[in-house]
Amino acid sequence: MSEERFHIAEWYGNPFHRLGDWDRVRLAQHKVGGATMSKAEIDRLVVLEDKAVTEALTSRESDRLSVLRDKLTRQQAEEIPCPFRPDTPNATCTKPGGVCSIRVYRGEKNRVEPITGERGRLRALCPWRFHQDGKAFSEVGKRLLNDPDPIKAGEVGFLESSGNLDSDPGEDVGRIDMILVKSNGVEGAPMDWVAVEVQAVYFSGKKMSIEFDHLIKTQGKISMAREKRRPDYRSSGVKRLMPQLQTKVPTLRRWGKKMAVVVDAPFFYSMGEMARERDVSNADIIWFLADFKEDLNGGGFKLEIVEEFYTTLESATLGLTGGTPVSQGDFEARIRAKTDG
Repeated sequence: MSEERFHIAEWYGNPFHRLGDWDRVRLAQHKVGGATMSKAEIDRLVVLEDKAVTEALTSRESDRLSVLRDKLTRQQAEEIPCPFRPDTPNATCTKPGGVCSIRVYRGEKNRVEPITGERGRLRALCPWRFHQDGKAFSEVGKRLLNDPDPIKAGEVGFLESSGNLDSDPGEDVGRIDMILVKSNGVEGAPMDWVAVEVQAVYFSGKKMSIEFDHLIKTQGKISMAREKRRPDYRSSGVKRLMPQLQTKVPTLRRWGKKMAVVVDAPFFYSMGEMARERDVSNADIIWFLADFKEDLNGGGFKLEIVEEFYTTLESATLGLTGGTPVSQGDFEARIRAKTDG
């Protein structure tokens, strides 16, 4: 009798099912972050390296460059690169456990294999997964700005605090993941840009370290997941993405701007039905649905934008909420079942 469970799809950028046994052991033993440089340190290193090529550094700059080079050497020795992050040179994985995505596996007798078809699609757990090769942003730029190579500005402050116990007036309290700015427009024309939010999925179930411990114990042999887990679309959609859209889209709409949202296709189709607008001009939100196609010649998975879907904010809110309320009678029966002795 066969069994199906979600398990690791990509691990530190590598297809889990194609890794060697001892590579799985090595990754299971890895602890993220012990030698990771901050973005500020990486940026400073780049500046000092560039300056050292063209002019003499001050004594203080030379000392700082030496320290940063030592830190980089340690990072390269002890950390694992992230193949999807384009935001900084020498980027490493900072996600504890390093699981980029999950997928469904089928176990039957002594065979464990990832399933194929619609249910075999990858579910991205890390938002950086959508940054691979800049493909998603290129597609957004091409469609909404007529520019396949827009200028990117990440984490742009959108909401400012009016001042409270924990923040000063004017302090950023809300950011937009990415702003794409048209780079091929007419000189002197008003800035043309689009906002982009990226949303990965959380999972529900016991911690992934249970699987890492089992891999170490079994010397990296692939097997069915020890514990049952599943993508938690309600937490990811209703609790995380929906408030972001409800907060940001009304202002963008007043400004005459669109919101692009990049999610994987299973995430989108897990939501309730949304009314689809036929033309982008009638939409507030343009959904860009990603899929991850396996390179059967030995490479990893490649991101592709496989569909676009246009909705209003109101339709998106209904879809994200999803589900149909039970009747009052059914609900009260459930209350009695929990309260009757």
